[in-house]
Amino acid sequence: MTRPALPQLGRRGEGWFLIQVALLAAVAIAGGLGPAWSGAALTAGAGVGLLLAGLGGVLALRGIFDLRENLTPFPMPVDGARLVDTGAYRLVRHPMYGGLILGAFGWGLFTASVPALAGAVALTVVLRLKSAREEHWLAGRFEGYDAYRSRTRRFVPWLY
Repeated sequence: MTRPALPQLGRRGEGWFLIQVALLAAVAIAGGLGPAWSGAALTAGAGVGLLLAGLGGVLALRGIFDLRENLTPFPMPVDGARLVDTGAYRLVRHPMYGGLILGAFGWGLFTASVPALAGAVALTVVLRLKSAREEHWLAGRFEGYDAYRSRTRRFVPWLY
C-alpha cells in the first residue's frame, strides 16, 4: 500500500480534528454576520436551512449510534475496531462528516450568512481531506474496505 500525500497531523490524526472544530466554530460565529439577503429569499433560505440542518443532525446522530464502541473523533480507527457497514454506514462511509456538512450549509442558509456558507465550503474541503486520510488507515486495517468504498457514497446518501 502506498502512503497518501496527506499528512497524519498527529499520531491518530488529532490535528485534523482540531481544524474541523475550528471551522465548525467559525461557521457558527459567522452565522451572526447575516442576513445577506431578505424577503422571500430569506424565508426560503431559512426553510431549506432548517431542513438541511435537521437531515444533517439525523445523519450524524445515526452515525454515532451505529459506530458505538468504534467511535472516535480522530481519523485513526480505535484499537480493536471492526468495519461498520450497516445502518447509516450502509448509505455513506462518513455519516457524521456528512451530517456536519449538511448542518453547516443549513446554518448558513438559515442565518442568510455568506461567511457561514463560505465556512461550510471550507469545512467540506477539510472533511474531504480528513476522510481520505481516514480511509487510508481503514483500508490498511480492514480487508473488505476497498469493496465497501467502491459501493458506498462518501458523505451524503445518493449524492456524494
